[in-house]
Amino acid sequence: MPVIFFRDMFTPQGSGALGRRFKGMGGKIRMAVVGVGHFGRFHAQKVKALDGVELVAVADIDRARAREVGDELGVEALTEGSELVGRVDAVSIAVPTVAHYDVAKPFLEEGVHLLIEKPITDAAESAAELGKLAAAKGVVLQVGHLERFSSATLALESRISRPLYIDSQRVAPYKPRGTDVNVILDVMIHDIDLILALVKSPILSIDAAGTPVISPLEDIANARVRFANGCVANITASRVSVKTERKMRIFQPDSYIVVDFSARNLSIMTKGAGVAPSGLPNITIEQETYEESDALEREIAAFVQAVANNAPPLVSGEDGLRALQAAIMINQSLESHREFVRSTGYFEPGASPAVSGAPGESDG
Repeated sequence: MPVIFFRDMFTPQGSGALGRRFKGMGGKIRMAVVGVGHFGRFHAQKVKALDGVELVAVADIDRARAREVGDELGVEALTEGSELVGRVDAVSIAVPTVAHYDVAKPFLEEGVHLLIEKPITDAAESAAELGKLAAAKGVVLQVGHLERFSSATLALESRISRPLYIDSQRVAPYKPRGTDVNVILDVMIHDIDLILALVKSPILSIDAAGTPVISPLEDIANARVRFANGCVANITASRVSVKTERKMRIFQPDSYIVVDFSARNLSIMTKGAGVAPSGLPNITIEQETYEESDALEREIAAFVQAVANNAPPLVSGEDGLRALQAAIMINQSLESHREFVRSTGYFEPGASPAVSGAPGESDG
């Protein structure tokens, strides 16, 4: 399947590493994976299986885990990513989000191409710095927004023209991993990135609400996002559901599209010409189903292709920064909502909300 690349402000500019000859066996790209926990192990497996790539080593601060994955794949196991500098052309980073910046920066400074898991970092300033550093060094910086590589998403993009309203639901049962950040950066970030890519318009305002349920941070949240072009997106994310569901509904003039990422199918309802015998407009309904595909393998292969061909990645540092900035705006709205709820006294044990006057009117 061909991979289409889009240029952006972080397109490599310098001579850097992109034009050099790779030093792996047979001219292969030398690559390593830093962070081989639950998801990082999958990264390492995919890299090991790719043609044109030599998996040099894996690294993890958990020595036993690094050795386990290293032995499984027959490669060196390290505990410090810094030991890889000078030995690799590219690195996949799958450490916890709070460590992304500190792990990524030294590699970029040495001209190493990076695939970094989503979100790009936990702060907009550090994300922007990584993007600028990658551009200055002339290296690829790709962010792991995995949903962009699903078959359903690739089919969806060709169907979107002028989205006016988007409703997104992404819910799943609770899992302890990923709870170093709230549900916005852990789960909702997938749909934030995808919606930004589909709408292609600046955000005007956000109204969000959420609450912790199991972890100390928000485990469920909803955000209503208004865009400058008039589109509105209603985004819900939960990591405390009893089931897994990943659906997006998109409304645009004369058509309604439903994509089910879990079931890998697409439904398109389009208003046709004329009127049916019932007196209603003629509606054309299309159903498309996609074979199960390995989005992570596709993502890593696209990264390798970008490195090998001196091409910008499908999901750039700028894309990662935009998604992070939107997530931060949602978190700011969550904080405002949290303060409002506190002001009502609703969080006090046994207290009633501090509400007076007509229904819907509060003291604040």
